[in-house]
Amino acid sequence: MTSKAQQLSEKLDQILGSQLQSNTVAYGEVTIEVAPEYLHEVCLVLRDDKSLAFEQLIDLCGVDYSAYGETEWVTEEATSSGYSRGVEEVNSGRLRFGDEEVAKNTDRPRFASVIHLLSVSQNVRLRVRCFATDENMPMVPSVLDIWTVADWFEREAFDLYGIHFEGHPDLRRILTDYGFVGHPFRKDFPLVGNVEMRYDPELQRVIYQPVTIEPRVLVPRVIRGDNRYFESETSDEGAN
Repeated sequence: MTSKAQQLSEKLDQILGSQLQSNTVAYGEVTIEVAPEYLHEVCLVLRDDKSLAFEQLIDLCGVDYSAYGETEWVTEEATSSGYSRGVEEVNSGRLRFGDEEVAKNTDRPRFASVIHLLSVSQNVRLRVRCFATDENMPMVPSVLDIWTVADWFEREAFDLYGIHFEGHPDLRRILTDYGFVGHPFRKDFPLVGNVEMRYDPELQRVIYQPVTIEPRVLVPRVIRGDNRYFESETSDEGAN
């Protein structure tokens, strides 16, 4: 028996055809990929075609694929559920501002806008992914004129990832502070940030200063049986 997700996938192929870069079904969910030049046109069809009727946009977010599939917690000697994890950094999570960046995954475009749609009348959901072609100035079309709820979602993706939504009438930051530098959800942005705030009693106002806490991965870490530590301990004993 054909699943509802598979039926939706086949219907999308029939209606949208060559406008889709990919159309996959995984874990009972349908994901389509659309090039930026077709995104607006495709989204109009998804909303207005009565056999699809995706009248609700329930989420829109940005994604940075630069370190896709990588994790701090796997080394050559251990699995992600074992010991000796996180000894050496494999992504930018522990870097400070100005440190040399970890090499990025270049197998696919770096930034994408991901839209989640709901059809109440058809009782189906759909994920629409659109990759920005330019990493230095990531840009995809706005869908604000199709689903007005996209307004703040697109501003959030712009703020956190630096993705520009062409056609958005008021694209500005929505979560970070005035004058904030950088985009905090990008993989090369330090987890501890670049600056911190404190109250200065002499100036009698809140000021910014370089962050003072050490970069760290925000997960409990257990390190056992790692010969890099044993080697340093042995050399210390020999020196005594």
